[in-house]
Amino acid sequence: MSEGPKLYTNKPKKAQVKQFQQQQQMKGTGLSASSSTMGGQPSPPPPPPPQPPKESFVRRYKFLWPLLLTVNLAVGAYFFMRTRKNNTVIEEKEVAPPVETAAPVPVTEKPLPSPPITAPVKLRDPIPENQQREIFKWLLEEKRKVKPSNPEEKKRIDEEKAILKQFIRASSIPTF
Repeated sequence: MSEGPKLYTNKPKKAQVKQFQQQQQMKGTGLSASSSTMGGQPSPPPPPPPQPPKESFVRRYKFLWPLLLTVNLAVGAYFFMRTRKNNTVIEEKEVAPPVETAAPVPVTEKPLPSPPITAPVKLRDPIPENQQREIFKWLLEEKRKVKPSNPEEKKRIDEEKAILKQFIRASSIPTF
């Protein structure tokens, strides 16, 4: 038993190690006992050899992983291309000019249903002039914060700001 430590690829359980040591002791004591008493007691049958420990699922089926990844990639590409193909077909249908038929289709006019009668709209009290001026000032501040992206938008914003300035400076605000 003066052997060095053994390196295992899969470490055995303690029970398996004890069983193996008992087998070694039985072989050592069994040979000397059986040689001295030839017909005495029959030695018990040796226990079955320890089974190698199972490998993990990943290691047992390591050849399947590349196959699984390839199939997964292929299915993903198939679905991606199928949806993309459907989108292009839909766009082509929308772009295609309508086909005129030779026979005119008679158009039947259906009278539009009359709108349901609702309660009359109540007129609200007018907003006082000083509040309107504050609102116009706030609108003007917001228009100043806007960053136009092109010259047309800048021109439109400048015109709106000029109108707001006129309303703010005016002695009376027009009612709409």
